[in-house]
Amino acid sequence: MSKETKSETPEERNVIFIGTKPIMTYVSATLTQLSTRPTITIKARGKRITQAVDVSQMIIKRMDTVGYVISDVRISSDSLTSQDGKQRNVSNMEIDITKE
Repeated sequence: MSKETKSETPEERNVIFIGTKPIMTYVSATLTQLSTRPTITIKARGKRITQAVDVSQMIIKRMDTVGYVISDVRISSDSLTSQDGKQRNVSNMEIDITKE
């Protein structure tokens, strides 16, 4: 029996998905990724968008001597079906952070 390995594209590896963990977990994960990669994308949906903004601002404001900047922000929405069968729009946000 052989294991199948899914090859990830560089874009997939440079993404931090914001979930229910504490904010500092995502800040440290983002800083770790930024030490080896030029650009990192922070993605969030729905209620977690505010957390994604907080993570990006903590990196930009507290690490200002390093020179991290927000290079791009993308917003969109997805139409999902809720458990009660209704169509709901869920907002998405992607924040790109790069080192100057």
